[in-house]
Amino acid sequence: MPSCMSWLRIVHETTYRYDEPVAFGPHRLVLRPREGHDIRVEEMMLDIAPSYDAEWSRDVFGNSVVTLHFSAEADTLRIVNTLLLRRTGDFPRRTDRPLQPPAYPLSFTETERTLVDAYRVPAFPGDTAGLLEWVRSRIALESFNDAEALAAAVNQNVRAVVAYQRRQEKGVQSPAETLRLGSGSCRDMATLLMECWRALGFPARFASGYLDCHASHEGHASTHAWAEAYLPEVGWWDSIPRSGI
Repeated sequence: MPSCMSWLRIVHETTYRYDEPVAFGPHRLVLRPREGHDIRVEEMMLDIAPSYDAEWSRDVFGNSVVTLHFSAEADTLRIVNTLLLRRTGDFPRRTDRPLQPPAYPLSFTETERTLVDAYRVPAFPGDTAGLLEWVRSRIALESFNDAEALAAAVNQNVRAVVAYQRRQEKGVQSPAETLRLGSGSCRDMATLLMECWRALGFPARFASGYLDCHASHEGHASTHAWAEAYLPEVGWWDSIPRSGI
């Protein structure tokens, strides 16, 4: 086995308890991590109760999705997902490669534009003007012709003004609400960063999963959220607003 290879075991358990037995409708779960040039899913085991039938599919983004159809009522729903991942060594980062950084404003090929335009549509269109004004108040946009440096600067500013606060409530805060409160969960910060990038013309998307780093250990290995921007010739460029990197 090459010395650069490592293994990671993840066990994620979710349990719901009810006062009395209930009937369950179909549950749509996204449990399998995305594989790529640096990670492979070697094993995946599901332990779910009550009894069920599973239907696997892929969504429009290429994610593996399982839909569970339960066959019995129960007062407890338990989902345990156990994963064994094989990870290669780190691939060279852009700073290690003598390439011309992507220019800002961004320019895409015709083929790319057909695909990335959907990722530039804001999820909170009512906040776009305010977000652009906020970015301009903190960053001299005219001084940036390096798109990667600009994307990083936006992330650093989100980190500077938003304090991390773990929330149990469902869903995300709007970007305007996160800025007003000056606090938010990792998913709130990721949404704010994603929408700021989109306001500047960057294709951007929300991502969630696990991070093998200090932040994950602080969160007791809970799932994490971050944002990714698409840069010409670089591809999907991930950034973690909670840590500002």
